[in-house]
Amino acid sequence: MELFLSQPIKRNSQVNYRLSLLDQSPIDGGQTATQALKASLAFAQAAERLGYHRLWLSEHHDSEQLAGSSPEVLIAWLLAQTSTLRIGSGGVMLQHYSPYKVAENFHLLSALAPDRVDIGIGKAPGGLPLSTQALRAHAASASAPGFPAQLQQLTHYLTHLDQRLAGREARALPCPPVAPQRFLLGASKESARLAASLGWNFVFAGFINTSAEVMRESILAFYEYSAGQGEALVSLAALAAESRQQAAEQVAEKHNFRVTLGDRHVTVGTREQAEAFVQQSGATQYRIERQPLNVLHGTSADIHRQLADIQRDLRVNEFVIHTPLTDAEVRLASIKLLAGQR
Repeated sequence: MELFLSQPIKRNSQVNYRLSLLDQSPIDGGQTATQALKASLAFAQAAERLGYHRLWLSEHHDSEQLAGSSPEVLIAWLLAQTSTLRIGSGGVMLQHYSPYKVAENFHLLSALAPDRVDIGIGKAPGGLPLSTQALRAHAASASAPGFPAQLQQLTHYLTHLDQRLAGREARALPCPPVAPQRFLLGASKESARLAASLGWNFVFAGFINTSAEVMRESILAFYEYSAGQGEALVSLAALAAESRQQAAEQVAEKHNFRVTLGDRHVTVGTREQAEAFVQQSGATQYRIERQPLNVLHGTSADIHRQLADIQRDLRVNEFVIHTPLTDAEVRLASIKLLAGQR
């Protein structure tokens, strides 16, 4: 991944950014899902001790590699066993759900743990075609609103809680003492513009779209359309180790698989998943390409130098770090090094 950007925009001279984390609850070889979820708890508690700002949980369906199928449930469990860390979704796949129910879930979480809850929303399916069909079996696809309309509905339910509306329209109660912080996860300037237009913060998913130019265009689009309101974050895959050689060895031979069906592209973790996606979609014309994982790797100093470069060039003040490896000890060691501890 080319992180050193050309044509830098106007920047300030101070480098100062927060670090946050994304956890996908990976199931290591020989593990059970219960063990993977316990590892997520240990990860969250370590993140809190190390001073990370927030931890987000992902949503994946019908996966034997990832245990986190319901971020809201996992958020509640982790909130109950931490005390200061912000915890949220990275993200809820809104296309599958009622915006009203999503708003209720996050208002309830925010009432349970005031000022500690983030709602991150994504539009990827989070699974293969059969799980998507099962998730959306209650609604005819032809009548389903598009993603922008769903996000607009969700915004309404998250912000319209006035008692004067009682009996006149549905409110997503309970009303929390502090509203959840709102983030739209995306990998394009169109997503950035949508976030800005509805008053959401924006997170560029750099571990999904690894183009530095698209990252630049998306962040600049958010700044332009948000008129200075809200924040832009960048989420990147990164692994820190004691030496560059050790880091390189840990990420070597790690790949994703890109499935192309006409003008549609989907990235999955294994060839088996890629083949299953093709089979479940019923496609006859397709292409499967193996792609190396684009992971920032090296020593902690190496990674911080590159993050600082992005921070200066794009005025991004927070990074959400994802370590796309299954070994819990390797992930813990990486976040300790990035936090300045061994």
